[in-house]
Amino acid sequence: MAGLLTVNETAEALGVKPSTVRAWIHRSEKLEVVKVGRAVRIPSESVAAFIQANTRLPLSPGSEDLGQ
Repeated sequence: MAGLLTVNETAEALGVKPSTVRAWIHRSEKLEVVKVGRAVRIPSESVAAFIQANTRLPLSPGSEDLGQ
């Protein structure tokens, strides 16, 4: 990831729908954005920080499901 990403590129990088990224942006949480005219761009550093902040370790060794 480098530079500024579109909402669609951010959604693809995070494995979510673009509507989820837009909801996070409109609620002013989760991701920092840059407005370029009417366009919204997300700095790649913001996406990397989001991933880092939301990375969780498994609850027990060998557990892949965090819901357990």
